[in-house]
Amino acid sequence: MKHTISIILLIVLGFFSCKKEENKEVLFAQHDIVDTVRNVTIHVMPQDLLESQSDSVQAYYRKFKNYEIWYDRENREDLIAQIENCKSEGLNPDDYNLTKIYNIEIKRDLLEKEELLAYDVLLTETFEKLATHFYKGKVNPKEVAPNWDLFEKKLAVSNLLVEAIPSKKVATTLKGLLPKHWQYKMLRQALIDIEKYPNSKFDSIRFSKKIVLNDTTSVVKKIKERLIFWNDYKRKDSVLTGVYDTITFKAVKRFQSRHGLLADGVIGAGTIKALNFTKETRKQQILANLERWRWYPKDLGKQYIIVNLPEFKLHYVIDNDTVAERKVVVGRPKRMTPVLSSKLSNFVINPTWTVPPTIIKEDLAVDAAKNRGYFSRSRIKIYNSKNQLVSPQSWNPNKPNNYRYVQDPGYNNSLGLVKFNFPNSHLVYLHDTNHREMFAYNYRALSSGCVRVENPVELAKQILSSQDGDRWKDGKEIDKIISKKDTYMIKVKQSIYIHQLYWTCWTNTNGLQFRDDIYNLDLGVYAKLRS
Repeated sequence: MKHTISIILLIVLGFFSCKKEENKEVLFAQHDIVDTVRNVTIHVMPQDLLESQSDSVQAYYRKFKNYEIWYDRENREDLIAQIENCKSEGLNPDDYNLTKIYNIEIKRDLLEKEELLAYDVLLTETFEKLATHFYKGKVNPKEVAPNWDLFEKKLAVSNLLVEAIPSKKVATTLKGLLPKHWQYKMLRQALIDIEKYPNSKFDSIRFSKKIVLNDTTSVVKKIKERLIFWNDYKRKDSVLTGVYDTITFKAVKRFQSRHGLLADGVIGAGTIKALNFTKETRKQQILANLERWRWYPKDLGKQYIIVNLPEFKLHYVIDNDTVAERKVVVGRPKRMTPVLSSKLSNFVINPTWTVPPTIIKEDLAVDAAKNRGYFSRSRIKIYNSKNQLVSPQSWNPNKPNNYRYVQDPGYNNSLGLVKFNFPNSHLVYLHDTNHREMFAYNYRALSSGCVRVENPVELAKQILSSQDGDRWKDGKEIDKIISKKDTYMIKVKQSIYIHQLYWTCWTNTNGLQFRDDIYNLDLGVYAKLRS
């Protein structure tokens, strides 16, 4: 016997009620019910159908007392609309059963009960998949780069369904799972914008010499065409010649700036390489970066330091306002800096440097075996397993890993004058350097994995200025500590997050920005995104 609408109210209330007794058995309704307001029948899901589903799907239906979930047309239409719209997020609607759902939805009223309930399960599975991908991405980051170590993102899909279905907020609930950061939204707009570019096909520009202002060569005409395509060359009505004129010079500088190149107007190998990227390749790069955004923490924090590895730059942000920027040197491709999120714990002023295992194996052992003077030249002391000081003459080059190597503090220490510590499993940190000349280079993937920061003492002073009353306010106390040359640790009492992230594409006031994929990760992300 079918029950009336009053029973529905009891069921809906049951969705949100707390258990009064932990051990009380949950009773599920055994009969279909009729919603006389919406003129629909809400069916009980057959036990054999549910038992053949995944544990998560079974749990979702238990939240609804084992009744079908998608009986309301408005909820189904909202889900379908979000599947259609996922293309603007860089996802593929075909991954979410769109064609199959279309074909079933148009004949839903004619379905047998068994088919209807199987369709309900399909919609539930699709909601789960879409919600998960919106919240934490389709691709597992560790399948692309094993050294990625981000905060775990957990999602309670059952709670989302309980919130969305009765209140008809399926669309709102799903949209709320996407990244909220303005850069993600700008990048999503970039995907829309790049689709508007013509589908022109260009031959690769091949030119080995540098081209400077007022040079004349036939390849300049091809360069102008490419600059027009990317909207860097504005005077589109002019006759294109092989003369590298002032208008083209300005366009080249704009193009170079957008690609992280030295914006000097000199057309060299780096500029030619960037000009040879096609619309399709750049689009794939945007899609890969949109996916990475879904991997990152949804909330970066009220106050945080963010290092964008391919940009070679650090940004210190408070309340969404960038208050400081620094050039950085990051790990070279063979010693990639890990992508991670953590929390700043302390500064070490005048740090000593304990040589890590990789550098012992690949650098120290090789150089010191050739010349024991390496140790005095580098101001490195050698300690055995009993923490006893060992002379360079007594050092055994055949067993370099049997020792601990510590460099004395000082301006020319490998870590420089300050180290930024934060918990992580990769033994990496931010630090000063004794190779400060590297900050003048345009390409700065040159370190052994840690991030070297330009002018880090001033950054440390800025971060500490509001801590412990007036002690660190003017930075003079830190200068005194440095001058004593003793190692000193300052605990960071504020909640400041550290994010080492990886973007090769973003948008700012100067337009769409691209950077070299220094660790060759974009194609791997794109391939898995489209698989």
